[in-house]
Amino acid sequence: MQGADRTTRQRIADFLRGETAQPGTLANEFGITTAAALTHVEHIAQSLASGGDERLLVAPPECRDCGFTGFDDLLNRPSRCPECRSESIEEPAFRVE
Repeated sequence: MQGADRTTRQRIADFLRGETAQPGTLANEFGITTAAALTHVEHIAQSLASGGDERLLVAPPECRDCGFTGFDDLLNRPSRCPECRSESIEEPAFRVE
């Protein structure tokens, strides 16, 4: 299938097969909002979990101040660190392998 025939979700999955990306990067690359990018990634994860040899790898969000990575929701960027209350949080990163 050519690029124009593929859905945004399929193109994002293909992109994540080649490199690791954060939601903001996906949003810029595909001309969508960060929220839409996260929704697509959630659906990609569900599709990969239902069959096949591939899976979505997630590098969790990380507090830039204290290094905390134990966030409950790995797909979304929290607004604040529960440990130090910093709002300087690195977005999660995704890759399909």
